[in-house]
Amino acid sequence: MTDHPGKARHGSSQAPSTVWTGRATNRFQWLLAAVGAGCLALGIELAVDSAWSAGIAPLLMSVIGCVAAGLLILFGTLAFVHVAVKVDGDALEVRCGHAGLPRRRILLTHVVGADFAPKVTPRQWGGWGYRWRPEQGTAVVVRRGEALVLRLGDGRTFTVTVDNAEGAVRFIRDRLHLAPAATAPSPPGA
Repeated sequence: MTDHPGKARHGSSQAPSTVWTGRATNRFQWLLAAVGAGCLALGIELAVDSAWSAGIAPLLMSVIGCVAAGLLILFGTLAFVHVAVKVDGDALEVRCGHAGLPRRRILLTHVVGADFAPKVTPRQWGGWGYRWRPEQGTAVVVRRGEALVLRLGDGRTFTVTVDNAEGAVRFIRDRLHLAPAATAPSPPGA
């Protein structure tokens, strides 16, 4: 659900919204999560129904390896299946996955600018997930497409891929009383 300020019907008693929410989803991550679940199931199957005649050490290493790989893949992908962004009068909050972790909260008092990036790809950031690159800043990338880019007062940037990123940029600029940018910035690495 996305709330847009100033979209109240003419003549209604509704006040303009004070919260903007948006999200982005990557369905491909579910495929990777299934691979992780398969590794986990294989590890459990090996532990329960083992007919290995080579000894206990190879069996134990196989079970531990499959279970560890399965858990890492499963939880690593489920954390970035979707991202939820909420902007209110005080801060921007980003929550990833079903558990809401990792989470990032940026006070709007630390934001000096908000820009729209029409095309951000995982390749530009080195993959999906919570990313940091010295020349680009920090990002939460769950899919390719439009993104919100915040310029912070300390010179760093924070990018998050989210649906209707232009709406988020307008909302933040309204809250900070910033003028619209003349041109959209080129995406990092382009």
